Amino acid sequence: MKIKAIYNACVVKPIEAEETIYGNIIVPDMGKDTNTFGVVISVGDGNFSFSGVRIPTQLKVGDKVVLPTQGFTKLPFEGEEYFVGPENQVLAVIEETVDLEEIVANTEVSEEDLKNIIKH
Repeated sequence: MKIKAIYNACVVKPIEAEETIYGNIIVPDMGKDTNTFGVVISVGDGNFSFSGVRIPTQLKVGDKVVLPTQGFTKLPFEGEEYFVGPENQVLAVIEETVDLEEIVANTEVSEEDLKNIIKH
């Protein structure tokens, strides 16, 4: 069984908040009214405008998003927790960028791999 969003709704699986560590002391993120980060697992196919034109959804499955502190419904389902709400209440999509220079700098190439690269 799986959850499938309809109309302009989206289903988001929250990403666990990280705890802050100071030396050997772990400071949990408790009691703070912070936004929830999550990954979209299902999106409806859109809604209709007053004139009958379909307005497609903008989010895609796999998008990392920021949810408001209130407004989305918590939905426990098969031992997991999800958030469900209208797409237009999602605050932001997090776009990850790739820094190729950093990747190359942190990549170790063996002599055998280097020989294969030079051959091609």
